[in-house]
Amino acid sequence: MDIIQSLQNPHYKLASKLATHRRDRLKQGLMVLDGAHLIEAALDAGWQMQQLLVTVTALGDAECARLIERAAVKPLVIADALFQTLTELPSPTGLIALAALPAAPVARQDGCVLALDGVQDPGNVGSILRTASAAGVDQIWLSSACADVWSPKVLRAGMGAHFAIELIERADLPGLLGHFDGPIAATLLDGAVDLYDADLRGNLAMVLGSEGQGVSAEVAKLASRRLKIPMAPGIESLNVGAAAAICLFERVRQLRS
Repeated sequence: MDIIQSLQNPHYKLASKLATHRRDRLKQGLMVLDGAHLIEAALDAGWQMQQLLVTVTALGDAECARLIERAAVKPLVIADALFQTLTELPSPTGLIALAALPAAPVARQDGCVLALDGVQDPGNVGSILRTASAAGVDQIWLSSACADVWSPKVLRAGMGAHFAIELIERADLPGLLGHFDGPIAATLLDGAVDLYDADLRGNLAMVLGSEGQGVSAEVAKLASRRLKIPMAPGIESLNVGAAAAICLFERVRQLRS
């Protein structure tokens, strides 16, 4: 059995570059799926694996063996110690896959769209994707100032949500919002109405701004509905992930009513 043991191995070098640099992911058109959970979520959604790296130890694991069979790709065996330099999981499963970045979908002009305007923390972006998927959002637009949606950290935080919802990264938010057939709601303070007094049913584009600066001035100009989440006195703001959950599930509540 051939085992990858060198830092100079081309398969190892490719996986390392993809895990580390956005420019390499864009250049190669590939992403890294680290761990059995992400790989299974991608396979369940019908995604094809391009390459599998599996440790010697994981070869004897029943779950890994099942996923390798499902992926229908001959695995490349890598030394456990070398694999540790690729994974960021606290408890590695010994399995990493390379998969193609999806083609960007056509931007929706109706339905429920979530626009992220400069959300930079990978954990926040991934968490918001999970929330949006659970809340029935049709499509997510991420501005160029957002964290790379296909980075390992965002993928890990998304817990498989990437494969269940349409994503457009490096989106021209003013341009896309300008063509949206419905109200544009943004979390803003000036001139805002209470979230629970706003009608969020029907076609809706919901905009959430960056952790520090909020919604950009250019995007704020397009907002036809300015929303604020009521909070106790003395509290200035919420984490953007929490704000996303509150806003999106208020829409869910209204639709059920």
